[in-house]
Amino acid sequence: MPTDAQQHTLAVGQRAFEHFTRALATGEWQPFEDMLADDFSFWFPIGKFHGLNVGKARAAEFFEYVTEVFSPGLSLTLDRVTSNETTVVFEFRDEGQMWGEPYKNRIAVSFDIRDDKIVAYREYLGSDGKSN
Repeated sequence: MPTDAQQHTLAVGQRAFEHFTRALATGEWQPFEDMLADDFSFWFPIGKFHGLNVGKARAAEFFEYVTEVFSPGLSLTLDRVTSNETTVVFEFRDEGQMWGEPYKNRIAVSFDIRDDKIVAYREYLGSDGKSN
C-alpha cells in the first residue's frame, strides 16, 4: 500500500503533468511554471539546452523555445506512470509538427517533487521518427 508521501508525490506530479500536457498543446506554460521550486533544475538530452540547466528563468526560456519549435502544439498519449516517495515518471508518445514538419516521438519525463513543487525535471527521448 502506498505511503502518504508516495500518494502526495503522485498527486503533485499528476497535477504538474496535466499543466505540462496543456502547455505543450497551447503554449501556455504559466500554470506549469508556477509549480516549479525556486531552486528548480532540469536536464535535457540535446540541442542548445543539452545537459543540466538551473533556475526558473532558464526553464521559462526552454519552454518558450519548445513552444516555438512545436508550433502549433503537440498532442500526447500517456502510456505509463511510475512513482515513489520523491519522483514521478511519465512515459508518453507525442505528435505534432516540428518546424512545420510531421513529428512524433516517445518521451519519458521525470519530475522530482518536494512539498507541492517540482524541484527537478529530466527528459529522455525515444524515436518514433518523423513519419505521418
